[in-house]
Formats: sequence, structure tokens, C-alpha cells
Amino acid sequence: MLPPGLTVHSSVTDADWRQMRDLLALVGMGHYAPELHQRAFENSFAVVFLREATRLVAMGRAISDGAYQAGLYDIAVHPHFQGRGLGRFVLRSLLSQLEGMNVILYASPGVEPFYEKEGFRGMRTGMIRSLSPEKMYARGFID
Repeated sequence: MLPPGLTVHSSVTDADWRQMRDLLALVGMGHYAPELHQRAFENSFAVVFLREATRLVAMGRAISDGAYQAGLYDIAVHPHFQGRGLGRFVLRSLLSQLEGMNVILYASPGVEPFYEKEGFRGMRTGMIRSLSPEKMYARGFID
């Protein structure tokens, strides 16, 4: 259940790509030029945005083959709105569109307990070929 005053959007129509970049930067996640976020979200399988009027307060997206594999990315909640269940709402909204699929998750170190409560488990076989391995190492993403 959402707090009063918030609306859910499951389309990129009217998305503010600068707000998206700024939200990701604010929460310490990877962020790029607004045009790259636009391309990423427009090419996603499912998207969820939570807004207070025109202000973006939470978001997330899923990529998928539409059959049996999916991945979750860019799940973020504005710090002033954290602790109100918005992250769980975004996560569950995306998962409801991925029924019957294996779902991998790309998240920041330290948030594992949140996702474990939702049924996610650590993987031993996950690997990445990163565009910036030095940054990934410094932020604790890779060994």
C-alpha cells in the first residue's frame, strides 16, 4: 500500500530522465547522461516509477527474455522516502510481471538483507565484465 499523495506509473511516458539520473546519484548508484537512462528504460521489459506530483521518489526496471530469465536494475528510493515500504512496493510490482521466471538482481553492497527478505539469495556463479573495474572494486562490487 502506498502512502497518500504518491502515484504509480508503469510506462516511460512523461518520465523525467534528469530526475532519474539525479535520484540514482543521490542514493549512490551508477548514473549516466539522461539520454542513456532514457534508452535503458525504454528498452526494458517492465518499469515502475513512484511520483509525488511531478517529483520522482522511487523507481526500478526489469529486463527479460519474456520466457524464463529476467534481471532487476536501478531500484532506488529517494532518501526522504525510505523506510515507508516504497522499495518493497517497486520490487513486488516488478516481480509480479516476471512470474515463472528466474530473476537476478544487480544491487549495491549492503542491501542484501532487504532482498533476502523477499526471497533472493546470493549467487556463487555471478560474474561481470565491467566498463570500469577499478570503480567496481573500489565500491565493493567485485573482488
